[in-house]
Amino acid sequence: MLDAAIETFFVERKEGWLKKNIKASMTEGEVRDKTLECEEVFALKNWLPNAAKRAGQISLSTHPVTFSHPSARKNKNGYASSIIAKADFRPDGFLRTGNVQTEHDALGNAAALDVYKFLTLVMADGDTLLHHLQQGSELAIELLEIAGDVESLKQGFLEMVVANDEAVTSSKIKQVYFPVEEEKEGYHLLSVLSHSGHLFEMRKRLDHLRFSDFTKEKRELRKNNKYTETGYQEIYNLTTIGYGGTKPQNISVLNNQNAGKAHLLLSMPPELSPRNTRLPTRNFFGDVLYPKQLQETFQAFHRLIAADYNNINIRKGLDYRIEEYLDYLILKMWQVRKAFSEQTHSRPEALPTYQKLWLLPEHEQDRLDNQVWLDELIREAARHFNASYKRVLGRSAMELGDDLYQRVTLIVEQSKEALL
Repeated sequence: MLDAAIETFFVERKEGWLKKNIKASMTEGEVRDKTLECEEVFALKNWLPNAAKRAGQISLSTHPVTFSHPSARKNKNGYASSIIAKADFRPDGFLRTGNVQTEHDALGNAAALDVYKFLTLVMADGDTLLHHLQQGSELAIELLEIAGDVESLKQGFLEMVVANDEAVTSSKIKQVYFPVEEEKEGYHLLSVLSHSGHLFEMRKRLDHLRFSDFTKEKRELRKNNKYTETGYQEIYNLTTIGYGGTKPQNISVLNNQNAGKAHLLLSMPPELSPRNTRLPTRNFFGDVLYPKQLQETFQAFHRLIAADYNNINIRKGLDYRIEEYLDYLILKMWQVRKAFSEQTHSRPEALPTYQKLWLLPEHEQDRLDNQVWLDELIREAARHFNASYKRVLGRSAMELGDDLYQRVTLIVEQSKEALL
């Protein structure tokens, strides 16, 4: 007795054949003749040998070459190798062969697709008919015995999964030359192929996510501003890609079953907000403070010390210009602290310890509890003021005496509360 899946397969084939060949204008006798012809065509003793001869026109594949180019299967070197990739499942978090279970695809002569459907029928025990043929099971032998030469028919059907001993690629497939030291040639030629099973499994899952009854119900509730305890998911900015044009069957079986349409997820680089402040990597004063930004301040400071006067107005003017520098330093300090608070994934290891305490948000309590680091910061700020003045004025810069250097240090120290 035949498996129920096989019986159903032939019932559907007969119905399709009769619908195609019987016309409304036929007489009763002509209809009867066509019905007898149909039974003859699909009789197992006739259909199985014919199907076994055509099985080699179809090749099972997990990565069909025709997704790269419709004419990639056949070239001057013969037929491109049919790839059936096998990989074990591993919970490594990668979308790869083995981690997503999909059915094998097939490509070849579209006229032989009925043979592919026949061999991929799932029997009552859960295995495909092709698997039974490969194992030489009792079910397969009994089926083939109906048509005569069991071994010949078996070999014919298995032509669909026979792998070539020699790997053959095609110039129409994307090629990558991958360097390999151990090989004399120095490289391996890799052909980059599409995993059609993954491609259409993704479409299946996306369509379910977008068009399931559950999602439609939740969308309607949202549209009407009604409360629901459970939400739903949306995938935005999808693109649909077509393979094969008006003849998707020329690409592969799965492509034909999906009308040649697959979905592409949005693949764009992340949108990064512009950063106006450069973060220090080695030293705050050298990496963040730019003397040219305070050019007018240092030029005014230079005019005051070059005037060779020492009165209260000169001293107030000097203090004002030093405070301008200090205001700029404090502004940059807060910008850097804010940037570090928003960027939590990396920290500059080469930054001096006292600057880490001063700038990094995770050290806020430490810098408030122990303020010894402030002394080093004040000395460095005074040195940087002096160096920045010389850099802006160049050869015109004057050497700052001890009293003036101490004045800069004093002004910074008086504002140390603002540096915490």
